[in-house]
Amino acid sequence: MNILVGFDGSEPAKIALRVAQKHALAFNSDLDVVTVVVRHTADQSEEISKAEKALDLIQDDCKKKGISCRTKLLIRETDAGETLVEYAAKKAYEELIIGVKKRSRVEKLLLGSNAQYIILNAPCPVLSVREA
Repeated sequence: MNILVGFDGSEPAKIALRVAQKHALAFNSDLDVVTVVVRHTADQSEEISKAEKALDLIQDDCKKKGISCRTKLLIRETDAGETLVEYAAKKAYEELIIGVKKRSRVEKLLLGSNAQYIILNAPCPVLSVREA
């Protein structure tokens, strides 16, 4: 079983990562952790550097836990939700795990919802994890 986790550094994403690690151990699965940086300004070097460091820490943590883990930073002009769905389809994942946070209707209307897009369009089952 191949598991993909969308990781943006948020608390829900950290919870989703912990759930994904448990699944990887339980099913003896490979775990891929992907962070998407949406290109919107000329210089996003600080954001990219922060994402790379977070992925390095995740890789080290998984290694300590005996989990086969690959990390990937995708820099795209499309929304994170669209990018993750396309990536999941391209790599034929069997499970996609994402963290979700509660947002008001106005926030969803103005900003859209990556989680909703992923849940409705992913080519594989999606496990959404929220904060307690």
